[in-house]
Amino acid sequence: MGVSVQPDVLVTEQDRETARLDVERSSRGTTVGGISMVAITNLLAVLLADVVVPDAEGITRALVVAAVAMVFAGPLLWGVARMAKNQAIREGAKSAAHERQMATEARRREFETRLANALEMAEGEPEAHDAIERAFASVVPESPVELLLADNSHAHLDRVVVSSVAGDDAPGCPVDSPEHCPAARRAQTQRFTDSDALDACPKLRGRAQGRCSAVCVPMSIMGRTVGVIHTTGAHGAPLDDARIDDLETLANQAGARLGMLRVMAETQLQASTDGLTGLINRRTLENTVRTLRASHRPFALVMADLDRFKELNDTHGHEAGDRALRIFAQTLRQTLRAGDVACRFGGEEFTLVLPETMTADAADLMERVRTDLAVAVGRGDAPRFTASFGIVHSGDAETFDELVSIADRALFTAKHAGRDRVAVHEGGRTFGIHGEDVTQAGAEAAASGATAVDGRSEIVATARAGADLVTTSGSPTG
Repeated sequence: MGVSVQPDVLVTEQDRETARLDVERSSRGTTVGGISMVAITNLLAVLLADVVVPDAEGITRALVVAAVAMVFAGPLLWGVARMAKNQAIREGAKSAAHERQMATEARRREFETRLANALEMAEGEPEAHDAIERAFASVVPESPVELLLADNSHAHLDRVVVSSVAGDDAPGCPVDSPEHCPAARRAQTQRFTDSDALDACPKLRGRAQGRCSAVCVPMSIMGRTVGVIHTTGAHGAPLDDARIDDLETLANQAGARLGMLRVMAETQLQASTDGLTGLINRRTLENTVRTLRASHRPFALVMADLDRFKELNDTHGHEAGDRALRIFAQTLRQTLRAGDVACRFGGEEFTLVLPETMTADAADLMERVRTDLAVAVGRGDAPRFTASFGIVHSGDAETFDELVSIADRALFTAKHAGRDRVAVHEGGRTFGIHGEDVTQAGAEAAASGATAVDGRSEIVATARAGADLVTTSGSPTG
């Protein structure tokens, strides 16, 4: 059972019993001491009255006894009162300190809980950075603060989060690497009262804001210090311990969450990309096409294949073949536009998706890929090789598999027309890069019954059924 003494405080019977014991402990001996003091004072007052006024009687004697008692009892009572007051102050101070500690711990627990919830809801590093920025504003609202964080290489520090007071700039720490930061190197929070002090961090000097104080809190990811929280203030007035504790809590929780997000991103990247070329894999490409279809965005689809790849492998070995695949993938990354998607479809075959692109523009882009590939191969990092391309527009088929089949037939035609060229399927026919109709070339290639062009015998039946394919410009390579 309890009694509510304030809207937010409930006093229980246990609280009352604890208070009673505290009072008894603090007042122990006071009652007996007080009675004894009164008795001794009165006795002394009577004895002194008999000595001073032995003939006094009645009222006079009583007044004399009372006056003498007051002379003796006054200082004693003042001393007892002073002792009681000091004891009450001590007990009150202990109680206030305890309440302050409890309030601080409660606030800290609430901050930790809210911060953990905010970071847990972050699905990627940008959202985690946003949560950190809002936490900065909560912990040090009157001071500029920033987070310098290294990427996966751990070589360079980038300013990823900044929280500043209106009119103030970011703290602006110039450190560029964890190895060059005292807080990161020591893995300990560093406090600097005065940037001009002998033992202050050298990177605090020469700041635009002039002389200042600073606090630097290291941040670790997976046990390795890769960042620092840096805040500045007026010189001689660094942050108090409570706020530094909050920044350390923020560094610990944010580091743990960022580490988890990076592991998840790396795992997702490995699951969605080809390990040899770094391009996305087929499943990821299909998801991309599905998204484009759902948003009704048109696109061009390109099937690309390295010419005579089996021969290259057999002649120069699989390492040379792997180098050729990587060179082609790198050429695609350098030549394609932002938003274009390149995928290693399987073996030496690649699929490209070019959003908001018509087939003519796609053909021009593939011509640039051919040209850039010739330059890259000319550097001598791998045996010389070329590539052929087949292009189709998303409006020519309803499903992804149908688009791939049509583009594959166009690619087959490009192979039989001489390789190292582009074939564009459009309106049931195939055209070259300059608009020449090469449908007949595809028909003749299909009618010839050729098998196994660069190891692609499985396409022959499809090509025979699709004699409406054409090739584009490019010089034959045999």
